[in-house]
Amino acid sequence: MLRLKQRRNAIMLASFLIGLVGGQRAMTPLAAVSIAAARGGLPADNGGLRIIGHPLVVAGTVALATAELGGDKMKSAPDRIVPIGLAARFITSAIAGASLAPRRQRWIAAALGGATAVVASYPGWRARIATMPRYGQTRTGLIEDAIVVASAAAILRSLERLSRK
Repeated sequence: MLRLKQRRNAIMLASFLIGLVGGQRAMTPLAAVSIAAARGGLPADNGGLRIIGHPLVVAGTVALATAELGGDKMKSAPDRIVPIGLAARFITSAIAGASLAPRRQRWIAAALGGATAVVASYPGWRARIATMPRYGQTRTGLIEDAIVVASAAAILRSLERLSRK
């Protein structure tokens, strides 16, 4: 019983953490979960869409995430806290959060991932704005990209190890 409870808590933590990632880059959580689904790295009874691991979905989400990483360095890039940016972060992180959780907990995990992404957008934006005058938009963006991509990969690797136990 305790082991099952620990597993549930770890899964909810993963949904929360993927929301933190989504607060910084909207497409990264969805791309990471899509890759994990294609590799069979998600829990067997996950609450995600069945199509999320389809090769075309994987290619599309990775392409969109890559474009977002590149577009973020442009001077014309909108702030992550504009309404459409927050909506995108909520939706993609909610889908990712649900995909990490068992089917019966998908709505809670989706809400957790989506809400966390929206809330996390603000401190991430403030930190980026504060460091840009000293280090520039490109350098701060590249550092943020590295942290975001590494974090998403680490979250999914740890969940994959948990699923194998």
